[in-house]
Amino acid sequence: MTEKQKRSIIESGKQYFREIIIPNHVKGLEKLKLKDFKINPFLVNYLAAFLCGNTEPESLAKALVYPRILGTSINTSFGQNIQIFISSLAQVAGTASGIDGIDIEFIDAIDGRRKYCQCKAGPQTINKDDIATVLGHFKHLHNKARLDRLSVQIDDMIVGVLYGDESELSAHYKIINSHYPVYCGADFWEHLTGDAQFYHRLAKAFGEVVEEDNIDGSHLIMARIIEIAKEIEKQGGL
Repeated sequence: MTEKQKRSIIESGKQYFREIIIPNHVKGLEKLKLKDFKINPFLVNYLAAFLCGNTEPESLAKALVYPRILGTSINTSFGQNIQIFISSLAQVAGTASGIDGIDIEFIDAIDGRRKYCQCKAGPQTINKDDIATVLGHFKHLHNKARLDRLSVQIDDMIVGVLYGDESELSAHYKIINSHYPVYCGADFWEHLTGDAQFYHRLAKAFGEVVEEDNIDGSHLIMARIIEIAKEIEKQGGL
């Protein structure tokens, strides 16, 4: 893959964050209310004291908001919208497949063979029912290849996991991997681009979007913490 194509993937990913991930993230933060939290009062008071050294309303609010906005909500948004990024990836890195269930076709930079890839977000993002779906799509492809006399080997049908490490793959992925290759994180991106460092370049680029667009996340988070602290104070604590 050329450097120009790799830059196109990076720019496509940055655009995905600009248009989808960041707006959803900010919107979720700005509408966050105390009632949106399922609160364990024993733990939240402990966490506030552990984090801030006290259990004042603002400290309690921080103990609630930080894990939600820096963890749970953004992971959910990324997973729910990943198909948008996968679609853009097909446009710049390979070809969108016309075969049911196959997200992208590309020439493997390592072995030079055409790969038929089902893309998934992360190493823990599929459930038990997804196993049969993934295997079924590959079985359909295998039958089509036989009928159409296409040269498709078992190792040409792959699952590409966009982030993570092979050691983090769930048991569901391991079952699939016993039938078809599962390329995870840096391994997947190297097969796609031929660049062993591309995975890290792409990850760094997503962070650059915040800097380039002058997004003051700390200010936005603190503003919401102050509002939730007022709610906590009004009801007399947690």
